[in-house]
Amino acid sequence: MIKNGAQHTKSLRDGREIYIYGQRVEDVTTAPAFRHSVASMGKLYDFQAAPENQALMTFETGNGARANRIWQLPKSYAELVERRHALEAWTELHGGFMGRAPDHVASCIAGMYMGLEVFEEYDQARASALADYYHYARDNELYLTYVIINPQADRSKAANEQKDPFFACGVVDQDSSGLTVRGGKMLATGGVLANEVFVTCIQPMREGEEPYAISFAIPMNTSGLKILSRKSYEAQSPEIFDNPLGAQFDENDAVLYFDDVKVPWERVFINQNTSMCARQFHATPAHVYQNYQAQIRLMVKMRFLMGIARKTAETNGTLAIPAVRETLGQLAAQAAMVEAFVYGMEAKGKMRGAYYIPDTHLLYSAQVLTQQLYAQVTTTMRDLAGGGLIMLPSSVADFANPEVARLIEKTQASPVTDAKGRVKFFKLAWDALGSEFGSRHQQYEMFYAGATFVTKGHSFRHFDWDRSTGLVDAMMAGYELPAVS
Repeated sequence: MIKNGAQHTKSLRDGREIYIYGQRVEDVTTAPAFRHSVASMGKLYDFQAAPENQALMTFETGNGARANRIWQLPKSYAELVERRHALEAWTELHGGFMGRAPDHVASCIAGMYMGLEVFEEYDQARASALADYYHYARDNELYLTYVIINPQADRSKAANEQKDPFFACGVVDQDSSGLTVRGGKMLATGGVLANEVFVTCIQPMREGEEPYAISFAIPMNTSGLKILSRKSYEAQSPEIFDNPLGAQFDENDAVLYFDDVKVPWERVFINQNTSMCARQFHATPAHVYQNYQAQIRLMVKMRFLMGIARKTAETNGTLAIPAVRETLGQLAAQAAMVEAFVYGMEAKGKMRGAYYIPDTHLLYSAQVLTQQLYAQVTTTMRDLAGGGLIMLPSSVADFANPEVARLIEKTQASPVTDAKGRVKFFKLAWDALGSEFGSRHQQYEMFYAGATFVTKGHSFRHFDWDRSTGLVDAMMAGYELPAVS
């Protein structure tokens, strides 16, 4: 049976240890800081469970059951595109504003499974644990988040050189039953809404950092796991009308602290091996597959933003102005660039063993350029909107005051909608572009793939330089220095 929203919501009432505003949260599904986001996640699962969507959203697993396509392992270009259609449909439900919805980390684990031989070369027992976990997560429709970065602290020093050697999560003990880990990890985006967390390190590690070179997955309610939430944009937005995105799609971010957490061996995929921590991402399809999903999400998000841009011009009555149409044309081209990258990395993909994988360099090219693109697009959209983004009533309460409502009717004029419609639209536009929620998204889009030097490094390493320099060499071979007479 495909999981629905009520089932997912129920699964979050598991006693997990979440702290926000100095207090422990008893039930994330009803807490004012999280309840609307929980409901939004429920809508995703209701969408996949609807009978009319099951062909789109699910695939046959081979054991007589069906599972969400986020776990699908494409064996052809056609299957990769079929999976993308499902991811697009799911993403449209949140406009691309939930960057760590269930499809992201599922793509990571699926990518690791597609490279299972890399784990088998490392350790057969750990490979078996990963294979079993992929099937368990798929068949139980787990929503996973991950924490793959150490807390920042003194970034000039390795994890083992910090004042507290267990500032970052590392192994403090191991026995016949598993590992005991202690320390912090970031950034559990979506962790409040997730069932389990995948814990590892994607950062390059030095000699001496072996205790931190681990990879495992555990439930969010594991004893000793403490979830330290940032402030809630949802809690600051009691009325959805005033902050329609932040009030519904604040997937939250959290630091996780592992207070001597026990991890059983059947959940350990890597144990204190620095080179394998890098290989799990880059020697398997995992890094490409998870970030291909991120580009699908961004493609949908760009379409959503284009809708805001177009409606901004229509609402302000500026669509016929040549300069505005030129601006919209530039924005449309930028949005289409993201779509072209997605389609290109699919078409240029290749088989890796039994599986069809998106093109690596087009993926990394997309990451480099979209890190720069998002801020450019949002700045252009702010320019297009002008003061309309901030010339807004303080809250829905203003409409309840007859005198204030009368003045709103006079001052919020538009050629295409009434005052309420104009305010409703620009509240949405501001939440996407300039509110604290919107600003967080700009920071997220700039850095979720890593610092710019990291993504540019990936692009450098995976470009076909030999083909390019070969063209130059061939051209140069066609002429020589003239003979001296």
